[in-house]
Amino acid sequence: MRILRAALVLALVAVMGCEEPPTGPTASEFNEKREALKKRAATNKKGKAAARVAQAKGKSKAPVAGLGQVDVDFVYDATGKRDPFRNFKWDRPDRLASRDEAGPLEQFDLSQLALVAVVWKTGNARALIQDPSGENYIIGEGARIGRNEGFVTAIDDNMLRVREKYIDSVGHETMKDIELSMRRNEGE
Repeated sequence: MRILRAALVLALVAVMGCEEPPTGPTASEFNEKREALKKRAATNKKGKAAARVAQAKGKSKAPVAGLGQVDVDFVYDATGKRDPFRNFKWDRPDRLASRDEAGPLEQFDLSQLALVAVVWKTGNARALIQDPSGENYIIGEGARIGRNEGFVTAIDDNMLRVREKYIDSVGHETMKDIELSMRRNEGE
C-alpha cells in the first residue's frame, strides 16, 4: 500500500512539474486589445459617417467606399426604357392605345423575342414564341407581333417571317421583312 501511495505521489509531482507555460495572451492582454479594437472601429464609423454627410452636402466629390460604390455625378435616365416592375399586359404605349386590341407580343421588339418551336407540315402552321420574361405564346400567320405594327407573313420549318413598318430618315414609311429563326442546340 505504501508503494502504491508513493507511486501516486510521484506521478502527481511529475504531472505538475511537466506543465507547459501558456502560449497565448493572458486575459488582461486580450481585454486590452479588444478595447483598442473597439475604439478604432468607432473612429472609423465616425469618419465614414462624416464622409457621407460631406458628400451629401456636396463638399466632397469622392465616392463613398464600400461594396457598391456610386459616383456622385451619375444620374439615371429612364426615358424610353420599359419599367421592369409594371405588367406589360397593362402598359400600352400611346400608339397602341388607339388600336382596339393590342396583344402582349406587340410590347416587345423582335430582337427581344425568341422562336422556340414550329409546327409547319399541317394545314395551319403555328409557331411558339417566348418573350423576355419567359412567357410563351402560340401564334399563326397574320398574328400581330413587334412594336412597329408587324405581322407574321410566313412560317417555315425553322423560321418565322415578320413584316414591320419603319419610318426612314426622310420620313417615308417603308415595310421591312425580318426573319426570326430557331436557335440550334450544340448536338443538332
